[in-house]
Amino acid sequence: MDTNVKLIPQLHKALLFVIPMWVVYIIEIALNRNFNNFGIYPEKFYGLRGVLFSPFLHGDINHLFNNTVPILVLTTILFFFYRKIANKVFFYGFFLTGILTWLLAQDNYHIGASGIVYMLFGFVFFSGIIRKHFRLTAISLMVIFLYGSMFWYIFPIEDKISWEGHLSGLIIGLLFAVIYRKKGPKPKEFTFSKTEFDTWFDQDGNFSPPIEEENDEEEDDLNENNPKRELIEIQKPKYQVKYLYKKSNNIDENEK
Repeated sequence: MDTNVKLIPQLHKALLFVIPMWVVYIIEIALNRNFNNFGIYPEKFYGLRGVLFSPFLHGDINHLFNNTVPILVLTTILFFFYRKIANKVFFYGFFLTGILTWLLAQDNYHIGASGIVYMLFGFVFFSGIIRKHFRLTAISLMVIFLYGSMFWYIFPIEDKISWEGHLSGLIIGLLFAVIYRKKGPKPKEFTFSKTEFDTWFDQDGNFSPPIEEENDEEEDDLNENNPKRELIEIQKPKYQVKYLYKKSNNIDENEK
């Protein structure tokens, strides 16, 4: 993970996608027009134009707002944490999600950016789990906490919801998480620093401390051949008493 990447520029990239969504909706309201016929229409050649246009088309303000917030959050996460592969994931995922929806969906116009939301959600969630990176795993848990209920909408629980688009996005996100698992941020490998204490164990893990050597000075003092010892033995005492003997005169006279 590149620690030099700043959050705000990545948010700007998300806005480059969100702003056109709102502009198109405002134009529809201002012109009292409906551009739904530019959405994805499955298995029809003209319906392929929806691969490009459908993410920018929404049925009402609630639909638009519900896609805006997760797009901002998930796109910012993608470009912040997966900077090196973010462009590939986003743009390839954009088109492949639409194409898969075109192949799987029922005969009707499918509009909205929810397929992109599920693609981003699937990639961010599964990528963090697959990589076993503690920061990315934490992001995955945060995403599932915020948008975990989205899983229910990959099933046909409501008629007006394009669950095929949701399922297609989730599949593409999971696919990219697997394909790019070895690219992008990686957890730092732990390098074990060896200390002096570690040298006290042998190859089998048995505790084998080094044997302490005896003091050389003590050995020298005990050695009989040590010249220092001889010097110690013959060293003169500090105090000496001298005796002077003088013959007495009386003794000399008696001897005579």
